[in-house]
Amino acid sequence: MTRPDPIWSCMDHCGACCRLAPDERPEALEALSPEQQEIYLSMVGPDGWCLHFDTGSRRCRIYDTRPDFCRVSSLCSLFGVDDAEADAFAISCCRQQIRSVHGGRSRELRKFESQIRSSRTVR
Repeated sequence: MTRPDPIWSCMDHCGACCRLAPDERPEALEALSPEQQEIYLSMVGPDGWCLHFDTGSRRCRIYDTRPDFCRVSSLCSLFGVDDAEADAFAISCCRQQIRSVHGGRSRELRKFESQIRSSRTVR
């Protein structure tokens, strides 16, 4: 039996990934095709947040029709990550973004860490 590996899952009411600010996330913009970059940049509001992010409910207004690059399932292909490393990569990306947006001692980061700890499965 191998060690339990954490499984990535999205956390409700976080929204850290909706902070698009291209000047703060150049690696995200660089990973996109020219067509995707155009869409991405059109979604950035004056405050750096996605225009489709509802700050009150902390939810995406276009969740079901959001672009592919807004889906964690696309992260691996965008960044050339092997499927076997998908969960670890997504967890790392979320940690980094949550820290950047909400802070290293935020309620959101503590909730995310708790969610990841509880998701461990034996593989």
